[in-house]
Amino acid sequence: ANSAGICLGADYAFDLTRPGIALYGGTPHGEAHGHIRQVAYPETRVLQIRSVRAGETVGYGATWTAQRDSRVAVANMGYADGYLRCHAGAGGGATWQGHALPLIGRVSMDLITFDASNAGVIGEGDWLGLDYDLPSTAERSGLSQYELLTGLGARFQREWI
Repeated sequence: ANSAGICLGADYAFDLTRPGIALYGGTPHGEAHGHIRQVAYPETRVLQIRSVRAGETVGYGATWTAQRDSRVAVANMGYADGYLRCHAGAGGGATWQGHALPLIGRVSMDLITFDASNAGVIGEGDWLGLDYDLPSTAERSGLSQYELLTGLGARFQREWI
């Protein structure tokens, strides 16, 4: 049985299983969500904190306009790392000490930006956890969970625990 077959229960497992996407925390169908634990938790580091005034823009093509004076966290990740441009405008973001940081502007090759206005005393060098729940990220982006996992580039440091 593959990942989807394993999720059907013991009656469908027979003698061998080949877990596939479930081995990496992906879910083969909606019923499996919550029963399989995610194993990949991408993080990125804040390089700069910038002040942006209301009306100013962020990102290539000026795709995000500040509605109020804002603090923007610039982080060291982009589409060259596998954090694809489809995440911009699709509900992508990050968290820092329980604070949600919406992704703003375009995802560039090496940098992404987050609205850190409500994040307290976030600073350069702090680590942000990316919102990268595989099923919901796949649904938002239109990509498969396989594409999301295999797209995480070699520049990501991997910690095996």
